Amino acid sequence: MEEHKTHGLIIKAQSGFFWVETGAGIVVCQLRGKLKQGKATGDIAALGDHVEITILPDKSGVIESVEERKQAITRLDPRPQGEYQQILLANADQAIFVFACANPNPKLKMLDRFLVVAEKQKIPPIIVANKIDLVDDAKNIFGLYETLGYRVIYTSTKNNIGIAEIKNQLQNKISALAGPSGVGKSSLLNAIQNGLGLAVNEISKAMNKGKHTTVTREMFKLDDGGYVADTPGWKSLGLWDTEPEEMDAYFPELKNLVSQCQFSNCTHQHEPNCAVLKALKENKIHQDRYDSYIKLRSGKAYS
Repeated sequence: MEEHKTHGLIIKAQSGFFWVETGAGIVVCQLRGKLKQGKATGDIAALGDHVEITILPDKSGVIESVEERKQAITRLDPRPQGEYQQILLANADQAIFVFACANPNPKLKMLDRFLVVAEKQKIPPIIVANKIDLVDDAKNIFGLYETLGYRVIYTSTKNNIGIAEIKNQLQNKISALAGPSGVGKSSLLNAIQNGLGLAVNEISKAMNKGKHTTVTREMFKLDDGGYVADTPGWKSLGLWDTEPEEMDAYFPELKNLVSQCQFSNCTHQHEPNCAVLKALKENKIHQDRYDSYIKLRSGKAYS
């Protein structure tokens, strides 16, 4: 077998090895040496990257080039030689945020942070309100987000509600999955595709063991087309380089109000003639969302 070039998608990454799905099957690759020259400030190749590879006679491969990413879910990793950007997933088409209506109680402040990260990284978010069988009216909890223009899918694996809708939403897309523990992500994934929850869970456990252990990043192929990748750690993602005034743009209910404030550097906390405070007083902005905005603007994280 002679060497030949082809294109593919990285579906798994571990310790400098990349599993690339190509038209001819999966090829295990390493980076061409020239790609590693110079000081690395971030992952050169990552899960979700589209790459050009050379398939060698022994059927292993070498990554020759990485196509430009449309975006990436990144995490800052401070290292002795400087800051390094880890890429959890490149080129995601959407982020699926799974939160429970009860058991555990919904952490809406955490959801607000996730949504800000998605807005900043330009990844369309979908909210999944799971375990709707445990409450009388899930829309009382999550309906607010629909009024802001976010898509909310209401689900119950127990009663088989919303499963077909999620399945359809995942089809032919690369989806990043996130949510607090205990919300039923594994059960949902198993309902979507037999065994998927278990496979994703195994990878998640390995990823959560600590930053110094060998990390495997992997996305799983869906029978109906598309991939899903668990992306734990959203609450520590993506806001390290966010200026306070930038936060206005990541709250849909605020971004069109700020131009109406009297002061261009308005913090929307105490200034006179503040359009945001006026809207809050008139109940046009939800108090909880405003509280999230102020906390995130101050740079504080949510657990």
